[in-house]
Amino acid sequence: MTRIRFTRLTELRRVLPVVAAALFVLALTVPVWRITLTAPQYVDDLVVELYARPQIGGDWEEVRRLNKYVGFYYPDPVYVDPNYEVHEKAIDVPEWVLGPVVFIGLAIASAFVAVLPSDKISRGLTALFAGSVAIFGAMGAVIQYRLYQAGHSLDPAAPLNGVEGFTPPLLGSYEVANISGTAWLGPGGYMIVGGIGLVAIAFGFRDSPATLTDVPALVRAGWSRVWSRIRRRETDNGAAARTGGRRATPENVTDDESTANEHRRTPPDGGSP
Repeated sequence: MTRIRFTRLTELRRVLPVVAAALFVLALTVPVWRITLTAPQYVDDLVVELYARPQIGGDWEEVRRLNKYVGFYYPDPVYVDPNYEVHEKAIDVPEWVLGPVVFIGLAIASAFVAVLPSDKISRGLTALFAGSVAIFGAMGAVIQYRLYQAGHSLDPAAPLNGVEGFTPPLLGSYEVANISGTAWLGPGGYMIVGGIGLVAIAFGFRDSPATLTDVPALVRAGWSRVWSRIRRRETDNGAAARTGGRRATPENVTDDESTANEHRRTPPDGGSP
């Protein structure tokens, strides 16, 4: 009985959600998003790191002074005091305080699904995977909207008041005046992607009792299928090249070949072959 319980605990559909839960919690401790800025007046790049909670790290003080030239300010979390002084004209982003709630909630949900009975874990993993994708997709959409809002709410009293509104991308590069920026994932962002990936794999094994000890065999089997598909494609391409891209069907046989085949089938005396 003890061995059966241990085997059940090592099932991929149970272990992977637990690891994903740990990644969701750890993502709260490191930056989830990173913006790198370059400007002619700075020799080195400036980096701003944003957390899932109302906190900014990196060269945020220098970047704040730089942003004032175009009237772009760090957002106001409203309900809590962040680690920077909030400008009176900054946009309100009250949902920022919900980051820890979402991450911890998903971690608890992942751990809960991992201990469900075998007859319920499939539905639990389906709900967990769909919920994780929906939640992080919604978070990305909200963040992108706030970036649009901030980029189109520039302070008209800023020194460079001729700068047109812009939308910094959630992921990607952009230009504002003589400043170039690139937004990308921070360490926490990669943890989030990894956690969702593990939940997706667990969802794929939702009806399978495969355990950690089965991973090498699963990897070998997967590689064998990929290699067989590659070899089959190479064989098909070689056959197509020999026939000029056509399959050797009766319609593709030349007249000379048909005549030769007919002679081989018919004896000289006209009798039956």
